[in-house]
Amino acid sequence: MHICFITNEYPKEGYPHGGIGTFVQTFTKDLIKAGHQVSVVGINNYTDTDEQNLHSGLSIYRLKPKRIKGLTWFFNSRVISQKIKEIHSKSPIDIVEATELGLAFISKTTDIKYIIRLHGGHHFFAESENRGINTWKGFQEKRSFKRADGFIAVSKYVKSHTAKYLSYHNKPITIIKNAINLEVFKPIHNIKVKENTLLFAGTVCEKKGAAQLIKAMPKVLEYNPSIELYIYGRDWYFSDGSSYIDYLRKTIIPKLNIDESSIHFKGAVPLKTLSEKYASAEVCVFPSLMETQGLVAPEAMAMKKMVIFSECGPGPETINHMETGLLCNPYSSDDISDKIIWALQHKEKCKIIANAGRAYVLKEFNSHTITKFNINYYTSIVNR
Repeated sequence: MHICFITNEYPKEGYPHGGIGTFVQTFTKDLIKAGHQVSVVGINNYTDTDEQNLHSGLSIYRLKPKRIKGLTWFFNSRVISQKIKEIHSKSPIDIVEATELGLAFISKTTDIKYIIRLHGGHHFFAESENRGINTWKGFQEKRSFKRADGFIAVSKYVKSHTAKYLSYHNKPITIIKNAINLEVFKPIHNIKVKENTLLFAGTVCEKKGAAQLIKAMPKVLEYNPSIELYIYGRDWYFSDGSSYIDYLRKTIIPKLNIDESSIHFKGAVPLKTLSEKYASAEVCVFPSLMETQGLVAPEAMAMKKMVIFSECGPGPETINHMETGLLCNPYSSDDISDKIIWALQHKEKCKIIANAGRAYVLKEFNSHTITKFNINYYTSIVNR
């Protein structure tokens, strides 16, 4: 089978990337191992040139961006469509997969099936970001959904919450988790845990709960002044271009009357480095206000770490509270701090919970099983 992903986020060495890029990179490797061919097509987010990287079973096409005021969307969609048509003429594509907005203006070919994987689109995050629906983006998502032949949701929650806003048009939809790279995220026994360290990973923004976690620190530091919080992830920017990390440093932290040196912003790091940082942390804390699935919690669980995750959204699909991790109310800094303090006070119990968390991830997030689920679904769509 030949699967083509439309994404601008496929990772390039030396550059930071986000969750969708990580997912596609991990999944493409699993598909190739299973004997399938993969192409990745998107606009080049890294340079203003065309780039092509051909590997065994994997072809990556980063296309030169078009910047025409008011029509950028049209011309970029056209070059993506042309590239897919060119690839298809040489090596027939069975499935084209995109995110929620991804099919809005792509030219469809009758002998290709088009899938949307629900990673969390514009409508999905509207509530948690406390904003209205942008007319243009809303139109694109609705148009994209109409043009899909099927849908994959990464959690029960993303399926049900998206359905509040958008119709699946009676097209086939299934729920398949994102796999975790268990070759990277596994216990590292030669790295010593640094006591009294907390770790947060993910884009540093409001919906990931970074501010609420920082607001929980005064109570945590009151319990133990030597606690340190390490924050790993790329910065997010407001509509005026200002940095969210600067907002946290200059607006939130000064109001908390705590030692600023207890909070460390470390930026985005490669996956292997992140796994080493997980290994050295005592407790991993991810109090997201909204997630589709969330990769960081099961990644840390796979490393046999004590994880505190959000009770909102798909949190209960990932963690059984007090059995495979802890769930917190991300809107309550007191609840976040209480869960952190409990974990620091019950080290032996946390070891049992962390062991159970790894066992759960090995069963539910392993690539072999999840790749099989995806291929079975793709096959069912192709054969419709």
